[in-house]
Amino acid sequence: MNTKIEKVELFKVPPRWLFLKITTRSGIVGWGEPLVEGKADTVCAAVKEMTSFLIGRDAHSIEDIWQTLYRGGFYRGGPILMSAISGIDQALWDIKGKVLGVPVYELLGGAVRDRMKIYGWIGGDRPDELVKGAAARMEQGFQAVKMNACAEMEWIDNPGKISNAVKAIESVRNAIGYDKGLGIDFHGRVHKGLAKQFMRELDYLKPMFIEEPVLSENIEAFSVLANYTSAPIATGERLFSRWDFKRLFEQGVVDIIQPDLSHAGGISEVKKIAAMAEAYDVALAPHCPLGPISLAAALQVDFNCINAIIQESSIGIHYNEGADLLDYLVNPEVFSIKEGYIERPVLPGLGIEVDENKVRNMALKGHDWKNPVWRNADGSVTEW
Repeated sequence: MNTKIEKVELFKVPPRWLFLKITTRSGIVGWGEPLVEGKADTVCAAVKEMTSFLIGRDAHSIEDIWQTLYRGGFYRGGPILMSAISGIDQALWDIKGKVLGVPVYELLGGAVRDRMKIYGWIGGDRPDELVKGAAARMEQGFQAVKMNACAEMEWIDNPGKISNAVKAIESVRNAIGYDKGLGIDFHGRVHKGLAKQFMRELDYLKPMFIEEPVLSENIEAFSVLANYTSAPIATGERLFSRWDFKRLFEQGVVDIIQPDLSHAGGISEVKKIAAMAEAYDVALAPHCPLGPISLAAALQVDFNCINAIIQESSIGIHYNEGADLLDYLVNPEVFSIKEGYIERPVLPGLGIEVDENKVRNMALKGHDWKNPVWRNADGSVTEW
């Protein structure tokens, strides 16, 4: 079987995704999802620039291709380059699994669990209709939900905003009970001075985790904020390699890391990041508000890594306007949720069958998704 790479194709599809298809000379196809939300065209250009390093290479040479794409350029890392590498890496693992007839997790050393816990989003960017949303997620089979903690916040804001946010979160906790998981995502919207007060007031609600209490570039603040909550602290969606995570592990105060399989170097790199995390007694909960290929890649890592605790998914997320995650699959049942879990995939490669006709048709429509730009009452730009 000729596994040399013959063709690389890209498809920008609604609602805000970019899919990658790599085809070998013998016709084996691998799918990946290289994307930075709101920068799809930029990542698309980066992948195209990398294509000359791919054509004619053996698709089985995953590690050497990864090292070539990462180390072969003088400038390394960052969201654009690492996201481009991520999608390529996912597609190569998909090919290798299909050629060998096994799921990717088998190639990583085998599965450590039979099913993976998963959570769903509620509330949107500005949290509303929370209790109704939480109830709907429970009916869909979820046993855990995540919500944004608040809307826009000033650098130092008034206590009334925090009080109202806490009451909204309390309404969800009371609705689902304490036997269900409740993740609270600060989304980097809150700065250190306000985060201390906010986190302390949330403690009685026993969050499953508090995510991005401050922006990841303020890593030094986590050592301060850890004193204001008993909840696990999570971060990592805006870190892009094991070198980015190194400082976080050395600090020793973050409890859960959330690398994104479409941003942090793909399966090859996230597996290494997860192993580093295990050595520091840190859990893994991959970030994934994206499409079906990214989720499939994340699950392959989850089923192989002992410290993986829960998986995010974009099924029904508020960003998915015009198309949803399951729309692009021939076999959407692989993501069926039962009692809060997704069963271990058994198909080779990433374990999904992409509906290529659907992808090509939707690519004709494309998208120009951009995240909103928020401003405070005084007109100053604030974090979204």
